[in-house]
Amino acid sequence: MIEFRDLVVSYPGARQNAVDGVSFVGARGQLTALAGPNGSGKSSIVKALLRRADIPRGSASIDGRDVRSLSYAELARNVAVVPQREEAAFPIQVREYVFLGRYPHLGLWRAPSREDDLAVDQALSQAGVEDFANRDTDALSGGEWQRVRIARALAQKSPALVLDEPTTFLDVAHEMGIFELMSSLAHSGLAVLLVSHQLNLVARFADTIVLLDRGKVATIGSPAEVMRADTLESIYGWPVVITRDPAVGAPALVPLRRPVRL
Repeated sequence: MIEFRDLVVSYPGARQNAVDGVSFVGARGQLTALAGPNGSGKSSIVKALLRRADIPRGSASIDGRDVRSLSYAELARNVAVVPQREEAAFPIQVREYVFLGRYPHLGLWRAPSREDDLAVDQALSQAGVEDFANRDTDALSGGEWQRVRIARALAQKSPALVLDEPTTFLDVAHEMGIFELMSSLAHSGLAVLLVSHQLNLVARFADTIVLLDRGKVATIGSPAEVMRADTLESIYGWPVVITRDPAVGAPALVPLRRPVRL
Protein backbone atom coordinates (compact mmCIF):
# COMPACT_ATOMS: atom_id res chain seq x y z
CA MET A 1 0.00 0.00 0.00
CA ILE A 2 1.20 3.51 -0.86
CA GLU A 3 0.02 6.17 1.57
CA PHE A 4 0.48 9.92 1.92
CA ARG A 5 -0.57 11.70 5.11
CA ASP A 6 -0.74 15.49 5.22
CA LEU A 7 2.21 15.55 2.81
CA VAL A 8 3.98 18.86 2.26
CA VAL A 9 6.74 19.38 -0.33
CA SER A 10 8.43 22.73 -0.77
CA TYR A 11 11.37 23.99 -2.82
CA PRO A 12 13.88 26.71 -1.90
CA GLY A 13 12.79 30.14 -3.11
CA ALA A 14 9.24 29.07 -3.98
CA ARG A 15 6.42 31.33 -2.83
CA GLN A 16 4.14 28.43 -1.98
CA ASN A 17 4.37 24.72 -1.29
CA ALA A 18 4.47 22.45 -4.33
CA VAL A 19 2.41 19.95 -2.32
CA ASP A 20 0.34 21.33 0.52
CA GLY A 21 -1.24 18.84 2.91
CA VAL A 22 -2.06 15.98 0.53
CA SER A 23 -3.50 12.74 1.94
CA PHE A 24 -4.60 9.65 0.04
CA VAL A 25 -4.02 5.89 -0.21
CA GLY A 26 -2.99 3.82 -3.21
CA ALA A 27 -4.27 0.42 -2.11
CA ARG A 28 -3.01 -2.96 -3.25
CA GLY A 29 -5.24 -4.46 -5.90
CA GLN A 30 -6.23 -1.05 -7.25
CA LEU A 31 -5.08 1.33 -9.96
CA THR A 32 -4.92 4.78 -8.40
CA ALA A 33 -4.53 7.68 -10.83
CA LEU A 34 -3.05 11.03 -9.92
CA ALA A 35 -4.29 13.81 -12.22
CA GLY A 36 -4.36 17.58 -12.38
CA PRO A 37 -3.06 20.54 -14.39
CA ASN A 38 0.61 21.23 -14.99
CA GLY A 39 2.24 22.41 -11.78
CA SER A 40 -0.43 20.92 -9.51
CA GLY A 41 2.10 18.79 -7.57
CA LYS A 42 1.84 15.39 -9.22
CA SER A 43 5.56 14.87 -9.90
CA SER A 44 6.51 16.37 -6.53
CA ILE A 45 4.43 13.69 -4.80
CA VAL A 46 6.37 11.02 -6.71
CA LYS A 47 9.68 12.69 -5.77
CA ALA A 48 8.67 12.65 -2.10
CA LEU A 49 7.94 8.93 -2.31
CA LEU A 50 11.42 8.37 -3.76
CA ARG A 51 13.12 10.57 -1.13
CA ARG A 52 14.15 12.99 -3.87
CA ALA A 53 12.29 15.89 -2.24
CA ASP A 54 12.31 17.09 1.35
CA ILE A 55 9.19 16.46 3.42
CA PRO A 56 8.93 19.29 5.99
CA ARG A 57 5.56 17.98 7.18
CA GLY A 58 3.55 14.82 6.85
CA SER A 59 4.71 11.49 5.48
CA ALA A 60 4.96 9.16 2.50
CA SER A 61 4.93 5.45 3.30
CA ILE A 62 4.89 2.02 1.68
CA ASP A 63 3.11 -0.80 3.52
CA GLY A 64 3.11 1.29 6.68
CA ARG A 65 6.82 2.16 6.62
CA ASP A 66 7.82 5.79 6.23
CA VAL A 67 10.12 6.05 3.20
CA ARG A 68 12.53 8.16 5.28
CA SER A 69 13.17 5.11 7.47
CA LEU A 70 14.12 2.91 4.50
CA SER A 71 17.54 2.59 2.96
CA TYR A 72 17.67 3.27 -0.77
CA ALA A 73 18.12 -0.47 -1.37
CA GLU A 74 15.02 -1.25 0.70
CA LEU A 75 13.10 1.45 -1.10
CA ALA A 76 14.07 0.00 -4.49
CA ARG A 77 12.91 -3.46 -3.41
CA ASN A 78 9.54 -2.09 -2.32
CA VAL A 79 8.63 0.33 -5.08
CA ALA A 80 9.50 0.39 -8.78
CA VAL A 81 9.28 3.73 -10.55
CA VAL A 82 9.10 4.91 -14.13
CA PRO A 83 9.98 8.62 -13.89
CA GLN A 84 8.72 11.23 -16.31
CA ARG A 85 12.14 11.91 -17.80
CA GLU A 86 15.18 9.69 -18.09
CA GLU A 87 18.03 9.24 -20.52
CA ALA A 88 20.54 6.38 -20.57
CA ALA A 89 24.03 7.59 -19.62
CA PHE A 90 25.47 5.45 -22.40
CA PRO A 91 23.98 2.94 -24.86
CA ILE A 92 23.64 -0.62 -23.66
CA GLN A 93 21.73 -3.65 -24.86
CA VAL A 94 18.02 -3.53 -24.05
CA ARG A 95 18.08 -6.80 -22.11
CA GLU A 96 21.00 -5.56 -20.02
CA TYR A 97 19.14 -2.33 -19.30
CA VAL A 98 16.02 -4.21 -18.18
CA PHE A 99 18.27 -6.42 -16.01
CA LEU A 100 19.11 -3.28 -13.99
CA GLY A 101 15.69 -3.77 -12.42
CA ARG A 102 17.05 -6.86 -10.66
CA TYR A 103 19.96 -4.99 -9.03
CA PRO A 104 18.09 -4.22 -5.76
CA HIS A 105 17.70 -7.99 -5.28
CA LEU A 106 21.29 -8.85 -6.21
CA GLY A 107 23.40 -6.39 -4.27
CA LEU A 108 27.12 -6.26 -4.99
CA TRP A 109 28.08 -9.91 -4.78
CA ARG A 110 25.22 -12.27 -5.65
CA ALA A 111 25.32 -13.58 -9.21
CA PRO A 112 22.10 -13.50 -11.25
CA SER A 113 20.01 -16.63 -10.85
CA ARG A 114 17.50 -18.40 -13.07
CA GLU A 115 14.81 -16.51 -11.17
CA ASP A 116 16.37 -13.21 -12.23
CA ASP A 117 16.53 -14.33 -15.87
CA LEU A 118 12.87 -15.35 -15.76
CA ALA A 119 11.88 -12.01 -14.20
CA VAL A 120 13.61 -10.15 -17.02
CA ASP A 121 12.06 -12.38 -19.70
CA GLN A 122 8.61 -11.82 -18.24
CA ALA A 123 9.13 -8.05 -18.00
CA LEU A 124 10.28 -7.85 -21.63
CA SER A 125 7.18 -9.79 -22.70
CA GLN A 126 4.76 -7.78 -20.55
CA ALA A 127 6.03 -4.49 -21.94
CA GLY A 128 6.02 -5.84 -25.51
CA VAL A 129 9.72 -5.25 -26.13
CA GLU A 130 11.05 -8.81 -26.38
CA ASP A 131 11.54 -8.46 -30.16
CA PHE A 132 14.32 -5.92 -29.70
CA ALA A 133 15.89 -7.27 -26.51
CA ASN A 134 19.26 -7.47 -28.30
CA ARG A 135 19.10 -3.96 -29.73
CA ASP A 136 21.10 -1.09 -28.21
CA THR A 137 19.14 1.54 -26.32
CA ASP A 138 20.38 4.37 -28.57
CA ALA A 139 18.72 2.63 -31.54
CA LEU A 140 15.22 2.88 -30.02
CA SER A 141 12.45 5.26 -30.97
CA GLY A 142 10.91 7.43 -28.26
CA GLY A 143 7.99 5.04 -27.83
CA GLU A 144 10.22 1.96 -27.75
CA TRP A 145 12.46 3.57 -25.12
CA GLN A 146 9.41 4.36 -23.00
CA ARG A 147 8.29 0.72 -23.07
CA VAL A 148 11.82 -0.50 -22.23
CA ARG A 149 11.82 1.76 -19.16
CA ILE A 150 8.53 0.20 -18.08
CA ALA A 151 10.03 -3.26 -18.60
CA ARG A 152 12.93 -2.40 -16.28
CA ALA A 153 10.44 -1.34 -13.56
CA LEU A 154 8.45 -4.55 -14.01
CA ALA A 155 11.64 -6.61 -13.64
CA GLN A 156 12.01 -5.29 -10.08
CA LYS A 157 8.98 -7.36 -9.01
CA SER A 158 8.17 -4.80 -6.32
CA PRO A 159 4.79 -4.77 -4.51
CA ALA A 160 4.27 -1.13 -5.48
CA LEU A 161 4.61 0.43 -8.93
CA VAL A 162 4.63 4.18 -9.68
CA LEU A 163 4.53 5.57 -13.21
CA ASP A 164 4.82 9.26 -14.07
CA GLU A 165 3.24 9.88 -17.50
CA PRO A 166 4.17 6.40 -18.81
CA THR A 167 2.40 6.71 -22.17
CA THR A 168 4.35 9.76 -23.42
CA PHE A 169 5.48 9.18 -27.04
CA LEU A 170 3.31 6.07 -27.43
CA ASP A 171 0.85 5.53 -30.27
CA VAL A 172 -2.78 4.61 -29.58
CA ALA A 173 -2.24 0.84 -29.61
CA HIS A 174 0.73 0.89 -27.25
CA GLU A 175 -0.92 3.53 -25.06
CA MET A 176 -3.95 1.29 -24.61
CA GLY A 177 -1.66 -1.69 -24.07
CA ILE A 178 0.15 0.05 -21.20
CA PHE A 179 -3.11 1.03 -19.50
CA GLU A 180 -4.40 -2.53 -19.90
CA LEU A 181 -1.15 -3.84 -18.41
CA MET A 182 -1.25 -1.42 -15.46
CA SER A 183 -4.86 -2.37 -14.73
CA SER A 184 -4.00 -6.08 -14.88
CA LEU A 185 -0.99 -5.67 -12.58
CA ALA A 186 -3.06 -3.71 -10.08
CA HIS A 187 -5.84 -6.26 -10.00
CA SER A 188 -3.26 -9.03 -9.53
CA GLY A 189 -2.41 -7.49 -6.15
CA LEU A 190 0.09 -4.68 -6.78
CA ALA A 191 -0.40 -1.12 -5.57
CA VAL A 192 -0.18 0.90 -8.79
CA LEU A 193 0.00 4.70 -8.75
CA LEU A 194 -0.27 6.24 -12.20
CA VAL A 195 0.36 9.93 -12.94
CA SER A 196 -1.35 10.93 -16.18
CA HIS A 197 -2.86 13.83 -18.10
CA GLN A 198 -4.96 11.39 -20.13
CA LEU A 199 -8.21 11.88 -18.24
CA ASN A 200 -10.34 9.81 -20.59
CA LEU A 201 -8.03 6.80 -20.36
CA VAL A 202 -7.72 7.30 -16.61
CA ALA A 203 -11.52 7.28 -16.35
CA ARG A 204 -11.63 4.00 -18.26
CA PHE A 205 -9.07 2.13 -16.19
CA ALA A 206 -8.60 3.72 -12.76
CA ASP A 207 -10.35 2.47 -9.65
CA THR A 208 -9.67 5.77 -7.88
CA ILE A 209 -8.75 9.22 -9.21
CA VAL A 210 -6.97 11.78 -7.05
CA LEU A 211 -7.43 15.18 -8.70
CA LEU A 212 -4.97 17.87 -7.63
CA ASP A 213 -5.21 21.63 -7.89
CA ARG A 214 -2.33 23.94 -6.86
CA GLY A 215 -0.77 21.38 -4.55
CA LYS A 216 -3.95 20.30 -2.80
CA VAL A 217 -6.45 17.48 -3.31
CA ALA A 218 -9.42 19.03 -5.09
CA THR A 219 -11.44 15.82 -5.09
CA ILE A 220 -10.91 12.09 -4.78
CA GLY A 221 -13.14 9.17 -5.67
CA SER A 222 -14.27 6.89 -8.47
CA PRO A 223 -14.12 8.16 -12.07
CA ALA A 224 -17.86 8.85 -11.96
CA GLU A 225 -17.41 10.94 -8.81
CA VAL A 226 -14.40 12.92 -10.02
CA MET A 227 -15.23 13.45 -13.71
CA ARG A 228 -17.73 16.27 -13.25
CA ALA A 229 -17.89 19.21 -15.65
CA ASP A 230 -18.14 21.89 -12.96
CA THR A 231 -15.13 20.51 -11.08
CA LEU A 232 -12.94 20.08 -14.15
CA GLU A 233 -13.85 23.48 -15.60
CA SER A 234 -12.90 25.16 -12.32
CA ILE A 235 -9.54 23.35 -12.08
CA TYR A 236 -8.44 23.43 -15.71
CA GLY A 237 -9.96 26.81 -16.59
CA TRP A 238 -11.58 25.55 -19.78
CA PRO A 239 -15.21 24.75 -20.71
CA VAL A 240 -15.96 21.03 -20.97
CA VAL A 241 -18.82 18.60 -21.13
CA ILE A 242 -18.87 15.08 -19.71
CA THR A 243 -20.35 12.32 -21.84
CA ARG A 244 -20.23 8.53 -21.65
CA ASP A 245 -17.62 6.38 -23.34
CA PRO A 246 -19.71 4.27 -25.76
CA ALA A 247 -17.38 1.28 -25.39
CA VAL A 248 -17.33 0.85 -21.60
CA GLY A 249 -19.72 3.46 -20.21
CA ALA A 250 -17.01 5.38 -18.36
CA PRO A 251 -17.28 9.17 -18.12
CA ALA A 252 -15.51 10.93 -20.98
CA LEU A 253 -14.25 14.50 -21.14
CA VAL A 254 -14.95 16.63 -24.23
CA PRO A 255 -13.26 20.07 -24.22
CA LEU A 256 -15.35 22.76 -25.89
CA ARG A 257 -14.19 25.51 -28.22
CA ARG A 258 -14.51 29.00 -26.89
CA PRO A 259 -16.45 31.43 -29.08
CA VAL A 260 -14.23 33.32 -31.52
CA ARG A 261 -14.26 37.04 -30.84
CA LEU A 262 -14.06 39.14 -33.97
